[in-house]
Amino acid sequence: MNSNEAFGAGKGLRTTVRAPFPWYHERMNYTLMHKRLPVLELEIDEETSAVMGIGEVLRPERVPVGIETVGGRPVRSALNAWWMGRAIPASRSGLRDALQLMNVSSTGLLLLKCLGLSLSDQYWVNSHDKPLAWDDVNFFDNGFSEDVGNALFGRAASSGGELNLVSPDNTSDGWLKKKWVVDGGRRLLVKGGSSPAHQEPLNEVLASSILGRLGVPHARYELAWDGDRPLSVCEDFVDTSTELVSAWHVYRTKKKPTNHSSYQHYLSCCERLGIPGVQEGLDHMLALDYLVVNSDRHFNNFGAVRDAESLDWLGPAPVFDSGTSMWHSSVAHRINPNGDAPSKPFNTKHSAQVRHISSFDWLDFSALRGIEEEYAALLDQSDFIDDARRDVLCAALVRRVEMLEAIAARRR
Repeated sequence: MNSNEAFGAGKGLRTTVRAPFPWYHERMNYTLMHKRLPVLELEIDEETSAVMGIGEVLRPERVPVGIETVGGRPVRSALNAWWMGRAIPASRSGLRDALQLMNVSSTGLLLLKCLGLSLSDQYWVNSHDKPLAWDDVNFFDNGFSEDVGNALFGRAASSGGELNLVSPDNTSDGWLKKKWVVDGGRRLLVKGGSSPAHQEPLNEVLASSILGRLGVPHARYELAWDGDRPLSVCEDFVDTSTELVSAWHVYRTKKKPTNHSSYQHYLSCCERLGIPGVQEGLDHMLALDYLVVNSDRHFNNFGAVRDAESLDWLGPAPVFDSGTSMWHSSVAHRINPNGDAPSKPFNTKHSAQVRHISSFDWLDFSALRGIEEEYAALLDQSDFIDDARRDVLCAALVRRVEMLEAIAARRR
């Protein structure tokens, strides 16, 4: 046993919260792990993958962020919601066909197939019957099959044999088709677009370029192709020593006062946890979302990164997942850059949400000159974007830059 196992990775002596009844522990069939450290004992129904009971709490400080507790014990329904929330969402495009290809009845069963292992954090469940070692199973250091990812893209296994369902794709979020691949040791997320324009991958690359020009920390997206369909590709921004905690779980670390806005509450939760640089990070994200008219910046596609060993907060996550923008699902004649576009997560309209930006001093608008030409070159690569749509989108992007620059001038 190393010092981390004995002393909880620098967080003090191992602490336990006992189960309420002595027989309860006997029902437990899994241990929730954080890397190599056991966190708590739990019972999982192997027919549904639902958490049925919680036993001994071994390391309360490593219980996942944002889970409600009573008397130091996680509430079962809250832990179950967190656990099942790791599964592929039911809204995923093409999911029903993918499940049929894999001969699996639910995404919850896929979740248990991979022991809940993810490429976003270090949590997993270890079976009492067949215990495994983190170093042998985690997806950061070990290879994995692409069978699940290929099924999610509508393809059967190339071998035609039995599928290998142990994959980080079982714990990927979002509604667009996506899959993880390994390329030269890098973990890359490949994501598709939606009909009719398949524009989301192009928008990811645009957002990446805008953020790069402005010197904002971000996930870098590149363009790839599946036949004539564009795909976005980005490298995982966490590794075996760091993890992403979604804004949703940060938001749930305390009850929101009725007189606080959701923006104020999120800042308050971050301050309480000690996450540095949050307001500046939100300024960057909200400015980008205004520029590209992001319609789906929900609480699960931004957040914070922490050290998985020490549990120290490192800061906001780099900006990622900005594809649902630039009127991606609208026909060309409905694209209106001057309109009050819908937004998330703090306000329903961008005109209101942009007011949360605390400072524009960091934003050099001259760095964005000519961005529309770069976007036009991107759009020209896709067979799904005609010249008329390209021209409307590029003109709209120029107008959004002008509008944000005018807002910034009034605020300075």
